[in-house]
Amino acid sequence: MLSSWRRKKAARRAAKNHDLEKNGSMELRIPDHFRCPISLDLMKDPVTLSSGMTYDRESIDAWFEAGNSTCPVTNQVLRNLEPIPNHAIRLMIQDWCVEKRSYGVERIPTPRIPITSDEVLEILSKVGAGDEQECREFVVKIRSLAKESKRNKRCIMANGTGRVLSSKFEEFSRDSIDRNVTILEEIMSTLTVISPFDDETKLILGSKSSLRCIVWCLRCGDLAARRNAALTLRSILPSDQQKVGELIEIEGTPEALVKLVKEPICPTTTKASLLSIYHMVSSSTPNYQDDVIKRFVDTGLVEVLIDTLVGCEKSICEKALGVLDGICNSSEGREKAYDNALTMPVLVKKLLRVSDLSTEFSVSIMFKLGKNEKREERGVIFEAVELGAFQKLLLLLQVGTTEKTKENATQLLKLMNLYRNRVECIDSLDFKHLKRPF
Repeated sequence: MLSSWRRKKAARRAAKNHDLEKNGSMELRIPDHFRCPISLDLMKDPVTLSSGMTYDRESIDAWFEAGNSTCPVTNQVLRNLEPIPNHAIRLMIQDWCVEKRSYGVERIPTPRIPITSDEVLEILSKVGAGDEQECREFVVKIRSLAKESKRNKRCIMANGTGRVLSSKFEEFSRDSIDRNVTILEEIMSTLTVISPFDDETKLILGSKSSLRCIVWCLRCGDLAARRNAALTLRSILPSDQQKVGELIEIEGTPEALVKLVKEPICPTTTKASLLSIYHMVSSSTPNYQDDVIKRFVDTGLVEVLIDTLVGCEKSICEKALGVLDGICNSSEGREKAYDNALTMPVLVKKLLRVSDLSTEFSVSIMFKLGKNEKREERGVIFEAVELGAFQKLLLLLQVGTTEKTKENATQLLKLMNLYRNRVECIDSLDFKHLKRPF
């Protein structure tokens, strides 16, 4: 009788748990009108289109970013792509989340309303017309809004913010850098947040007064100002070679850029500095290029580059090799490379090890050093053979590379072949990391 009672009790408990599970699953079912028609997930920021359909903001933004201009459900062509926040649905969803909190449902936070084009234009009008204090206040506000969300950043960029800020930057820098340094640093900080720049913004930032101010920040600013100046230069230099000439004439430019590589602030700043140096040493005019390279060589750039290459990440390695390749176009640059005992070991080490681009730059540098060397005995070619470069170059021709690199590698092999019987080659362990296609 006791066992029969226990069986009945267990059966009632199991039935009760089944009912709770059944009711629980019904309770936790998300109502259809709370789901986004695109993602089918609970909407966190419901917005309504002009078609009357409601979506989650993140999903509909991705839909528009893909180039669509229709309502996903009704397929209606939308004349206005600005969705309107649906506060009623959001409040209902938040209440539902609170009601189901015992099931582990968290209440969705109230989203911040994205900035509109009208609001951006109103802020920009105050930036353009205000004094220094008012201008600074609204510049900081723009930066804060741009960091808030990608949507805000796109809206801010699309309404000509770069042109307005760069114009104010030029205006304050032309007036007095020392007196306006605070607002100038604030503007440059905001510009780095809303990059990349359009052509007009680059043109304004490339003016003589603006460039002088950027270089001043590179030389005399704090860490944040120097970082922002390097990022700004990286954005404007590739667009106009004339700016390179104007920039190099400003006193202290090479020294400031090399210092950012020698005493790095962060990887992003190092990459930006290397890119700026690369554009400056790769000027199209040979005579002018030699003068620019000499100025950089005098700062100790070759030593800094080789020390950086000893142990650095892939992206920095590619840029440092690119700069060294440009430096080796001049006799002064090659002499410094010859004098550094680590030059050839570092170059051979990078072959077939970092990336295709690093290999191409390394081969190019080795070729420039090898064909221009005047020493006949135990020079860089002799050293390269000792380090195992001959085997690596042969393998490079087998796995494939660009025509230019193939030509340079072939010429290097001809030069190295003269020393193969006179030196004992060092077996390289680098081959075990190489992915061969055969």
